[in-house]
Amino acid sequence: QVQLVESGGGLVQPGGSLRLSCAASGSGFSIYVMGWYRQAPGKQRERVAVITGGGSTNYADAVKGRFTISRDNAKNMVYLQMNSLKPEDTAVYYCHREFYSYWGQGTQVTVSS
Repeated sequence: QVQLVESGGGLVQPGGSLRLSCAASGSGFSIYVMGWYRQAPGKQRERVAVITGGGSTNYADAVKGRFTISRDNAKNMVYLQMNSLKPEDTAVYYCHREFYSYWGQGTQVTVSS
């Protein structure tokens, strides 16, 4: 059984930073493409960033230069460092494993003054 558990969300002021973490259970973590997605109220879920097992990354245009995805294969962890946060980054953020499409439960990020 694969489980993805996110943490690190919260309320932050515009321009602030947050670091999201995703703990993954199950074997073979290092070979899977992992990603972060988000869903704002009334909007479709969108991909934020993905990272391959080897560390190659890809970002949505809206977050390029502000967000950084990383992983620690020894710990089965994926991270999303979010800097220069904007109100439009407010959403529930989900961790995702592409192989067989597993999702975490999500963590709320709210950017507001």
